[in-house]
Amino acid sequence: MKSAVETLNPTRVRLTVEVPFEELKDSLDAAYKKINQQVTVKGFRKGKIPARVIDQRFGRGAVLEEAVNDALPKFYTEAINEAELNPLGQPEVDITELKDGETLNFTAEVDIRPTIEIPDYSGIEVTVDAVEVSDEDVEKSVEQLRERFASTSPVERAAEDGDVLTIDLQAKVDGEVLEDGVAEGVSYTIGSGELLEGIDDAVKGLEAGGEATFTSELKGGSAEGKEAEVTVKVTQVAARELPALDDDFAQLASEFDTLDELKADSRKRLENMKQYDQATQAQERVLDELLKLAEVPIPEKLLADEIQTRKHNLEHHQLGQMGIDLAKYLEIQGKTEEEFTAETEEQAVKGIKTQFILDELVNKEKLNVNQEELTEHLMRRAASSGMSPDQFAQAVVEGGQVPMLVGEVARGKALAVVVEAAKVTDTNGEVVDLEDDEDEVAEAVVAAAEGEPAEAVAEKKTEA
Repeated sequence: MKSAVETLNPTRVRLTVEVPFEELKDSLDAAYKKINQQVTVKGFRKGKIPARVIDQRFGRGAVLEEAVNDALPKFYTEAINEAELNPLGQPEVDITELKDGETLNFTAEVDIRPTIEIPDYSGIEVTVDAVEVSDEDVEKSVEQLRERFASTSPVERAAEDGDVLTIDLQAKVDGEVLEDGVAEGVSYTIGSGELLEGIDDAVKGLEAGGEATFTSELKGGSAEGKEAEVTVKVTQVAARELPALDDDFAQLASEFDTLDELKADSRKRLENMKQYDQATQAQERVLDELLKLAEVPIPEKLLADEIQTRKHNLEHHQLGQMGIDLAKYLEIQGKTEEEFTAETEEQAVKGIKTQFILDELVNKEKLNVNQEELTEHLMRRAASSGMSPDQFAQAVVEGGQVPMLVGEVARGKALAVVVEAAKVTDTNGEVVDLEDDEDEVAEAVVAAAEGEPAEAVAEKKTEA
């Protein structure tokens, strides 16, 4: 077999392959054997039909077609390996010549990983938010905890902001009560914004037994998006009572004996959260600077497929779980379809560039992933997906996704190398010493590849 490579552009090549006919012998033998098992010819036992009879009865062309289909993947792979190419996706194969007993010639066009020169990243400098926790931050954190331990008690007075009401609702559209527009015994906190626009103004000032009517756009149900006449009746007004901020509250709400100890713990937790935010921000910004330094050509088909995959996942998975379609999502986001497409393409380009350049760094730095690192990453990915580690591991193995996870960890290690070499200062001008957890860096890499902002990753982490 002889092969030659023609570079069509930095991310696509055409292979020209010439195969002497004798190298098709194994595939021809396999073709005759396969046809033997599929057909019957009077006078011959199944599987014992001579090749000349098959040629006469079914045509030599059918045998050649079967043999070529069997042989092409092998010859294509040999040509790829010989040229030391890294193909992306399936090739477009064209048989240019097939002469029985003489030769098989074909071409194969395929996208390849581009050759990337790793830039000098030692001079990267980024600025991140300083880790600062104010007394107001601590007070707000303690107040949120206090809110969780609030109690309610019925009162005989007009409803005020912050009160918890028990209400009945009835919605009419065009004068007709909707089948799904009636609800009784609904609990609602004035000012929470959890129900319909306009309900707060309607119920404030009402006592138990009072009712009011207002107009609002329905947020869900059979008449979603339509203007409805809503009647609300208050059946109970309850005042929220917050516990006193003292040592008794600290003992009720935590493992601490005093309020001062509770506040000190809150400050420490807030500092840890901000430190994680800071580290994630540094990883994202260092990655952005690295991508600016590197020339990374993007295969057109790979980009188109990636954009399509992202749109499909959003429409059929994320939005499907939320119960809305793309049009509604764009309305909520205040974006046009053109803006959404441009944003998706930008995210896809960043994801592909990130993968290409970090994979090149993995090879250059000869970074490996051990079992402990893979297991730790798997556990974190399982937690973020809401699955148990065993369930997630089973899904990964069955889906053949182990190499994907290995790649994520390896890229995380590559980014950690760049972050370590970068100069990171905070907004106060202080040099930030990042103690990189490579698996957490891997999470930042995954987020970047998926177009998720660093702030969202940090939020997930701190919520966990």
